Amino acid sequence: MLQLPLNEKLVFYAVLAVYMFAGGVAVRQLAPGGEKYKRLLTALIALGVSLQSVMLIFRAVSLKAFPLTGLFESMIFLGITFGLVYLFTSIVVSQIWFGSAMTWIMVLLVALSAKVASPVAGEYESATTPWGIAHGLSMIMGGATIAFSAASAWMYLLANKRLKQKQIGKVLGRMPNVSRLQKMNIFGIETCFVFVSFGLFVGLGLAAIQIQMGEKIWSQWLIDPRTVLIILAWLLLAVMLMLRFFARLGGRAIAYMTLVVFFLIIFATVGVVMFCGTIHD
Repeated sequence: MLQLPLNEKLVFYAVLAVYMFAGGVAVRQLAPGGEKYKRLLTALIALGVSLQSVMLIFRAVSLKAFPLTGLFESMIFLGITFGLVYLFTSIVVSQIWFGSAMTWIMVLLVALSAKVASPVAGEYESATTPWGIAHGLSMIMGGATIAFSAASAWMYLLANKRLKQKQIGKVLGRMPNVSRLQKMNIFGIETCFVFVSFGLFVGLGLAAIQIQMGEKIWSQWLIDPRTVLIILAWLLLAVMLMLRFFARLGGRAIAYMTLVVFFLIIFATVGVVMFCGTIHD
C-alpha cells in the first residue's frame, strides 16, 4: 500500500478510516439503544463506496482503460459492489444485527484489499477485451453475492442458536426471522452460482485462446491454485443446489456449506496471491 501514488494513497487511507469507523459503529449499535446509529452506519458505508469509486477513477485515468487489470482493482470493485448490496438491502432489511454482519464483511474486504494494494499494473490485453471485462465482473459479482449469502448464513446460525437457548429477546426485532434468513441465503447461493458459472465459461474460453497462441498450456491452468479453488467452490454450490432440490437439505447444513464456499472464493481471490502464487493475473 505504501507504494501507491500519493493521490491513491490518501484516498485509500480515507477508505480504511471510514470502514474502521463503520466497524466500530456496527459494534456499538448492537448495545442497548444502538438502533439510533443505523443512519450513521448507512452514511458511512455510502461514503466508503464513494471513496472507493474515486480510487477506481484514478486507476482508470492512469491506465487509460477500464480499471480491471489487477487484483487490487478487483478487490476495490468487490468492495463497491458489496457496499451497494448493503445499501439496497438495508432498505428492506432493517434489523441491526444483519447490518452489523454486512459491515464486518465489508471491513474484511477492505482489509484484504490493503494486503494486495499495489501501483497500476501493466496493461493486460485480455483484460481490455469485452470478454475479459465480462469474466472479471462476473467473478466479482459472484464474490459479492456469496458474501451476502455468508452474512445471511452466519445470522441464520446465530438466530437458531439463540432460539434454542430461549434467548428470544436477543432475536426478536433485532434479527430477520430464520425463514427469511434462509431465503436470503438461498438467493445468494443461486445468484452466485449463475455468476460463477458464466465467469468460469468465459475464463475457460480466454484460457483456450492463450493456449492456442502458445502463451500457456492446459496443465498450467488446471493445476493453478486459483482455478482449482474456484472450481471447487462452483462444484460445492452445484451440490448444495441439487441436494436442496432432491434431498431437502436442511438450513443448518446449507449455512455451513455457504461459509465454506465464501472462504474458498475469498482465499482464491486474495489468499493464493499471499501464500501460493498463481499464473492467473
